[in-house]
Amino acid sequence: METTKQAPMSGRKAQAARNDELIKEAARAVFTADPGAPISAVAEHAGVGISALYRRYKSKEELLQRLADDGMDRYLSVVRDALAEEGDAWEAFARFMRRCLDIGAGSLTMRLAGSFPVTEEMSRKGREIHAATTELLERTKAAGALRPDIEVGDVSVLLEHLHTIRIGDDERMNRLQHRYLTLILDALHMPEAEELPGPPPNWLELRGRYDG
Repeated sequence: METTKQAPMSGRKAQAARNDELIKEAARAVFTADPGAPISAVAEHAGVGISALYRRYKSKEELLQRLADDGMDRYLSVVRDALAEEGDAWEAFARFMRRCLDIGAGSLTMRLAGSFPVTEEMSRKGREIHAATTELLERTKAAGALRPDIEVGDVSVLLEHLHTIRIGDDERMNRLQHRYLTLILDALHMPEAEELPGPPPNWLELRGRYDG
């Protein structure tokens, strides 16, 4: 069967795509460190002209919205990959958590929540994320590998707090984040542990932070 090859992008389009990725990666770094940073700091960090940035994003608010939307897409991909795994349920969940940490899931939530409008499409993705994560947690619990009182809100808050560890350079920081994730995973992998105090954050509490 013949496959249709995607035509390569022209030089100008390819450069624009590279610039867009540079801008988004720079924005994640800049706004995680300082949510109040001006959009010009992003251009400087990315090594592109401010005009190139404004051709892609009309405002800081629009750029933040794009970062949040991209983050949701990346998370959805990771949780769907975990659900597609057919091996050991605990190992699939542990890999999911490690991948979430590596893609930066939760890194901008506490910093930027409420600083940009949430679109209906983003709300839809949020509900999809919640449902898929719930499915993964229930599967892991059914295998007797996860404490039964862990819910989606717990996962969200744990990932957010892991990203507040900002010690040393990027390599050192990543190693420390994974060090403490390993401790957290050990605690989660205790289905017979004493019940945690209080209920976990619910969907409305998590969603409400974005209404600013």
